[in-house]
Amino acid sequence: MAIKNRGLAERSVVWARRPETRMECEAEPWCDAAYSTPGDAVAESDLVVLCPPVEYIAPLLRDIAPRLAPNALVTDVGSTKSLICRDARSLGGDWTFVGSHPMTGSEKSGLKHASADLFPGRACFVTPLTDTPTEAVECIIRFWRELGMEVATTSPEKHDEIVAHISHLPHLLASTLCSYLATKDENWRNYGGGGLRDTTRVASGDPAMWKAIASHNKEEIIRSLDGFERELQRLRSALHNDQFFEVLNFLEHAKDYRDHLRIK
Repeated sequence: MAIKNRGLAERSVVWARRPETRMECEAEPWCDAAYSTPGDAVAESDLVVLCPPVEYIAPLLRDIAPRLAPNALVTDVGSTKSLICRDARSLGGDWTFVGSHPMTGSEKSGLKHASADLFPGRACFVTPLTDTPTEAVECIIRFWRELGMEVATTSPEKHDEIVAHISHLPHLLASTLCSYLATKDENWRNYGGGGLRDTTRVASGDPAMWKAIASHNKEEIIRSLDGFERELQRLRSALHNDQFFEVLNFLEHAKDYRDHLRIK
């Protein structure tokens, strides 16, 4: 939708797993064609963007690799990068893969929640390997910038460390809070205010998708949980020992971070 709205492609075609989704896409003005196989969809494409859940990106790339046009560029939108980028390099070929992760979306999924305004002003990671051709990296950076995104380039490994802390950890903490509250009186959920709503919003995300993310980025997520546990223990100790000046410092430090958080 965004590509067509901004005039970035002469033709935009798609493949989706479900026939009903392909039919819905074909009925939209931004879709020029919807193919029944991924190989047919990519056969004449200059740029291919892979958007399935993370556990299916590498298998899908292996499936389409023989059909990719010479010198085609392939990227993805997966929220983990190390395994995907390494798998892509192992395939070889005369096409080039450059990993991407636009930091967009919400807890809602599916075509009915699609929006052409998803990207402007948001951050996007581009994660080339050390031997990725510079011109291919620059092309992918330009693509996301043309969609209005602010691009940061880093290694796949550093990307996974960063998002484990700023994306995966917050989601798992929200889910943990909901899991804990579910052990209490079920009527309590009727008394929550905006704080509970805002803190737990992302816990409504697709559990299967987040299970795959946790599997792909397990080591970095564990490290982020270790760091969070240390911080939580510091707060618990301060409360237990009536060190409320320390609690105040803790809350002020947290407020300062939140007040300077870049959120759009």
